[in-house]
Amino acid sequence: MKRLMSLLLCAGLVVAGPLAAQEEVEIGAGATLRALDKVDGSVRDIKMRNASSARFGRLTINLGECRYPVGDPAGDAYAFLTIQEDGRAEPRFSGWMVASAPALNALDHPRYDVWVMRCNTNA
Repeated sequence: MKRLMSLLLCAGLVVAGPLAAQEEVEIGAGATLRALDKVDGSVRDIKMRNASSARFGRLTINLGECRYPVGDPAGDAYAFLTIQEDGRAEPRFSGWMVASAPALNALDHPRYDVWVMRCNTNA
């Protein structure tokens, strides 16, 4: 009986988890990303507007949009990025990156790291 109750409680948390995790968001004007070249050690903060592109080394970074919790632009930002590498047809990364958990959905590249720092509220 105790085991059954534990299983039911866990199942309830799994089902309720996505609902509880949803929060109201605002769309920022853009994002600040940080890029690292692991070979030469250079780091650069890249300020981008939504629907724009930037270059870092052999990468082209495309920002779809950046979102943040309503009324808290310094809160947990997440941005939709597509990252292309010169000479490759397939993107190296395409999806949402979360500022508070960069390893959750990260760029997998031997030389470069790119992660979201925050959303920008003005252009």
